[in-house]
Amino acid sequence: MSGPEQPKVIGEEWSDERVKSFLFLSPYDARINPDHHVLIKAYQAMRAEDFARFIGFFVEAGRDLNALDEQGETILDHVSRHKRMTDYADTLRAAGAKKAAEL
Repeated sequence: MSGPEQPKVIGEEWSDERVKSFLFLSPYDARINPDHHVLIKAYQAMRAEDFARFIGFFVEAGRDLNALDEQGETILDHVSRHKRMTDYADTLRAAGAKKAAEL
């Protein structure tokens, strides 16, 4: 079985099942927003193409793209600090994600 517990492998093809498995991750601390938690975990583990697929599943499941972390930031705030990750930021913006200052 593949899923979020497996290490990131560059160039590996991810099935829809494996991408969707990130929707079911739970934060270790109840104070952490579960939607923000799964977004961060997916961002950290997935290639841009897989992340784009994940965002589609995430939105389809009715999850919150603008969920805030403990510092009051969204996933787009986090991703936008990483200049080489514009594909991820573009995917988020296209799906309706905003920075915290825009909410």
